[in-house]
Amino acid sequence: MAKTLAAIQEQIRKLQEQADALKRKEAVGVIERIKAAIDAYGLTKEDLFGAAPPAKKRGPKPKNALDAAVTAKAERKKAASVKKPPSPAKFTDGTNFWTGHGKRPQWFKDAVESGKTTEDLAIKSS
Repeated sequence: MAKTLAAIQEQIRKLQEQADALKRKEAVGVIERIKAAIDAYGLTKEDLFGAAPPAKKRGPKPKNALDAAVTAKAERKKAASVKKPPSPAKFTDGTNFWTGHGKRPQWFKDAVESGKTTEDLAIKSS
């Protein structure tokens, strides 16, 4: 007689429950033996696990690849949202300043149209 997929999955579920129960039961004995050995040899946490690394802020461990991708994207977004210090100004007309990055401001365009060169507007560094 052929078993159905549902019947096999139910059997797997029941076996997994039995395995989990056995594991919990055996863990109690293992923990007791470990504690006894720690007491008998005077072991410390450092003896067992080494020196603790410097504390890091960590979120929950991703459960799957999708969670990992979402977490990585959030970390990149957070890093990108950190404000950078403003760039120093490279151009001025005496009143306005421009770093030379991004779209040219209207005052810069107007000054160039009126005959000034970019060298005239450049801030001379000393």
